[in-house]
Amino acid sequence: MAVTRVFDIIPQLLEKYNKPNALAAKENGKWVTYSTQKFADNVTNLSYGIYNLGLNREDKIAIIANNRPEWNFADFAIQQAGGVSVPIYPTISEGDLSFIIGDAQIKYIFVSSNDLFKKVKAVVANSQTVKEIYTFDKVDGAKHWTELLDEGKRNPKPNEIAAIKNSIQPNHLLTILYTSGTTGNPKGVMLSHDNLISNSIASQTLCPFQPDWKALSFLPLNHVYERMLSTLYFFRGISIYYAENMDAIGANLKEVKPEVFSTVPRLLEKVYDKIIATGAQQKGIKKKLFFWALNLGLRYELNGANGWWYEFQLKIARKLVFIKWREALGGNIVAVVSGGAALQPRLSRVFNAAGITVLEGYGLTETSPVIAVNNFQPNSIRFGTVGTIIDKVTVKFADDGEILVKGPNVMLGYYNRPDATAEAIDSEGWFHTGDIGVLEDNRFLKITDRKKEIFKTSGGKYIAPVMIENKLKESSFIEQVMVIGENEKYASAFIVPSFSYLKEWCALHNIKYTTNEEMIKNEDVKKRIVLEVENLNEELAQYEKIKRPELLPREWSIDKNEMTPKLSLKRKVIMAANKDLIEKIYGAE
Repeated sequence: MAVTRVFDIIPQLLEKYNKPNALAAKENGKWVTYSTQKFADNVTNLSYGIYNLGLNREDKIAIIANNRPEWNFADFAIQQAGGVSVPIYPTISEGDLSFIIGDAQIKYIFVSSNDLFKKVKAVVANSQTVKEIYTFDKVDGAKHWTELLDEGKRNPKPNEIAAIKNSIQPNHLLTILYTSGTTGNPKGVMLSHDNLISNSIASQTLCPFQPDWKALSFLPLNHVYERMLSTLYFFRGISIYYAENMDAIGANLKEVKPEVFSTVPRLLEKVYDKIIATGAQQKGIKKKLFFWALNLGLRYELNGANGWWYEFQLKIARKLVFIKWREALGGNIVAVVSGGAALQPRLSRVFNAAGITVLEGYGLTETSPVIAVNNFQPNSIRFGTVGTIIDKVTVKFADDGEILVKGPNVMLGYYNRPDATAEAIDSEGWFHTGDIGVLEDNRFLKITDRKKEIFKTSGGKYIAPVMIENKLKESSFIEQVMVIGENEKYASAFIVPSFSYLKEWCALHNIKYTTNEEMIKNEDVKKRIVLEVENLNEELAQYEKIKRPELLPREWSIDKNEMTPKLSLKRKVIMAANKDLIEKIYGAE
């Protein structure tokens, strides 16, 4: 049968990819698998249970949970029962949660844990719409999701569910995903079945997917990036294993031995830093061999462009050094998909040199999400770009370089926000991404900056901060950076050093490492990081050069409201928290 709506995937799974491990998660320290049949049965019976709650068409049901099989049971069951799922980040603030519940008029909520149950229960205490909260874990005083499952088994409604499914069209509302922006209340992005299905089908060329593959999933399922990839995995019959938590990813990779997983650059940066730290601890010939291979990898070019002698050396490096990198990722990895933020080209080079193909892509929640992606098609990877435009999607550029998109992946609009929808999608149907980019060789899309983040100095010169920040983050000394200088005479920056790398550097230079707070005041440390800035300044125009950078003692985080869940900087929040440093930088003038 043709898959045109997301729930059509279930019968296709049964027909084409019936297997004992469609889904898996760790429970009490052991991997528990769910067969395709069990997956389908749970979805069917849960949809009967949800229908028996008296659900009206397009009633909203929230899912606030970590990645786990139950997340999918609930999501597919909500679809089949005619509801609309509203997945929400488990780390969401109480203020944003309260807004979403009221804005979407949420009727029921699935949560994973006791902590989330308590948090949500407190928020919904005054809600006029929420009728019940169900938990995936067993929680005292809470209704367990299996109560709905058992209700469905006792009172099946196959005819009613079949009628609902038959009435749902590909362009009907599937889900509302609330994006937490850097300012204001979250906006609810309305995605249709066709949005998600078309994007999954167009992304099939990412790599040579096979039904006997396993994928490890750890990025939040409530984000469209992981959700679309999960839809794609189901579509291709790939088993999905859910990591226990972010700290257990390394161990889970070795246990599951997946062929594919998706990640964000931040995680790849941490993996790389850990590898470098391990290499630095080696002695003698092993250490020399490690850094020889590393430097070789950092010069990697695709398609043998470096010549036969380089390729010969690379073959040796892969056998002696890089094989251990692959083993750390389970040994079977075919592709790592990176998205959500810009990936440093050096990371792309070195991982690809190691035989770990990293595919960087680009998209937004509003585009379901993929617009462009590097992929396994012939000559379809280019470092420093986000790849080629996917099938059936069209891209053009506004006069100021903004990327405009049209295609079946573009959202229906923002929920309850016709004003914001009209601002984002113009009268000709083009979605305005807010990103600035160019098309290299008429094929490869390259993102150069965020339109809203470009600022003007007091001299009238425009600064594109993201480009400078990404360049600075290529330094091993720099973990995070934020370029500042709006309406000032020159650009400057807040820099968070890579403290793990800094400790290694201090040890090599006989500098006693005390605390992060003290080390950023150390003159040798400051000079060394300023040298990294000065090296970049040589590549920049005079008005772009970074002057008087200041070091900060800790990383910015989501928990402290300095970053969005997508790890974008909340620039106004960071600026407000560092007014004294801004005064120090510019006050001297």
